[in-house]
Amino acid sequence: MYKIVITTTAEKQLKKLSNDAQRKISAIIVSLGIEPRPYSCKKLSGTSSTYRIRVGDYRIIYDILKQEVIITILKIGHRRDVYK
Repeated sequence: MYKIVITTTAEKQLKKLSNDAQRKISAIIVSLGIEPRPYSCKKLSGTSSTYRIRVGDYRIIYDILKQEVIITILKIGHRRDVYK
């Protein structure tokens, strides 16, 4: 099981979302601890261990540190803004 670390930036971004979106995203984040690369995740190009997962119109950008067994949530946001 992976340990999940959420950056302060991602935490602030999550708190700005609606309660419904927060619940859905939180459930996905918890499930990443069990399965860090679910079927719906995509690897981001240009990086060695950064992935994204889609939750409706929102995206979760996260990094997997395999040696330390840690998942770091980097960004959470609407699909039009999260990659900027």
